[in-house]
Amino acid sequence: MPPITPCLWFDGRAEEAAGFYAAVFPDSRVTSVTRSPADNPSTSEGDVLMVAFEISGRSFTGLNGGPQFPFTEAISFEISCADQAEADHYWERLVEGGGEHGRCGWLKDRFGVSWQVVPRQMGDYLGGPDADGRRRAMEAMLRMDRLVVDELRAAYEGPHEAGARG
Repeated sequence: MPPITPCLWFDGRAEEAAGFYAAVFPDSRVTSVTRSPADNPSTSEGDVLMVAFEISGRSFTGLNGGPQFPFTEAISFEISCADQAEADHYWERLVEGGGEHGRCGWLKDRFGVSWQVVPRQMGDYLGGPDADGRRRAMEAMLRMDRLVVDELRAAYEGPHEAGARG
């Protein structure tokens, strides 16, 4: 199967974005910068046209295509975090410089790219065998901005009677 590389359309900030992502994620780097060989509708000759980069070892291309197509939440990148500390790291780092936090673990970085910062345990709570626990976990998640593992776990496990042991 041929490799599939997401191409992200930026308005003149592809190189800045690639550098930012390389600084935020481990095993990430800018691999090449291509300058425009001639004037075109989005860049002038010699300006950065395309940037190849890797985020956590996965290839991406950034294209300086202009303002015509801004990012929307219709496309997002999900970060499956091992624990609360990792989730908190990405929750804070990705909004640096002008991004914004959203609801239910979603955020937008300063370039307008949407991210979902999700603890790996979320699948256990929303897909576990306890139907009431799944409902409680979903209701808890819908009240959150940053997803909090301990609160999601407590919601899934439900209320415990005084004196009960489990």
